[in-house]
Amino acid sequence: MASPSSSAQQALEALGAQLREIRTDAGLTGRDLGRRAGWHSSKVSRIEHARQAPSADDITAWCKHCEVPQRAADLVASLRAAEGMFVEWQRMERTGLRFVQESVIPLWERTRRFRIYSCSMIPGPLQTAAYIHALLDALRIRRDLPDDVEAAVKVRVAKQHVIHEGDHRFAVLLEEGTLRYRIGDIETMAGQLGHLLTVAALPSVSLGIIPVDANRSGLWPVESFFLYDDEQVNVELISGHLTVTQPREIAMYADAFTQLAELAVYGAAARSLIGAAITALDN
Repeated sequence: MASPSSSAQQALEALGAQLREIRTDAGLTGRDLGRRAGWHSSKVSRIEHARQAPSADDITAWCKHCEVPQRAADLVASLRAAEGMFVEWQRMERTGLRFVQESVIPLWERTRRFRIYSCSMIPGPLQTAAYIHALLDALRIRRDLPDDVEAAVKVRVAKQHVIHEGDHRFAVLLEEGTLRYRIGDIETMAGQLGHLLTVAALPSVSLGIIPVDANRSGLWPVESFFLYDDEQVNVELISGHLTVTQPREIAMYADAFTQLAELAVYGAAARSLIGAAITALDN
């Protein structure tokens, strides 16, 4: 399993360490285990040092030959968790867009502090139904997915109840360009920008916009990301969906968010940038 995140790599390293412990507790060398399982001995070493991800069958065989078959289920679960840290869109969306929207509902509902940075579009919690429809329909066409856009839009809109209920707090940072990147037609964009003005006034939302002429010497635009409390970061890449759970990596994203927040404008200045983007739609 290849992943752009050290979170996934560290999870594989931890799994490899457990498998190595099981082998040594069984009094087996790597060559012994390889012979019993019908593997080259180098495969045992590669798995233990996280240079190769084991399959579920590999783990089952490993535990069987080390005479601890009862350990297999938990270790396979650890493997699945590591695999889930980076999921290709093709795999994640194979049952449609609605499932993807529904899959994050528990995370949204249990998160109290959202920190969201976007360099390319208005983020999900602040989107209108028309804007969502334009985005998801484009994804459906580009990735040749089943047409469940209408159902996915309804789920995504319903998830936004967290903005209005409970003690959820949203700190949202947008690059100014997100106000100008056309998603859908002019009417869709005008409605979305107007909605942005409305939600920015909610007590649960803090909206900052980084002007295009801000001094970026210290930190230039980075990938868009969602930071959920201090527990998890989600990043949408071209190839797939990345989940970051290692504390060191989470701290890096939190630090980047703090630095980006210092570049943003808020209140009347932010509303002025939104208003200018609305005016530009008529030009």
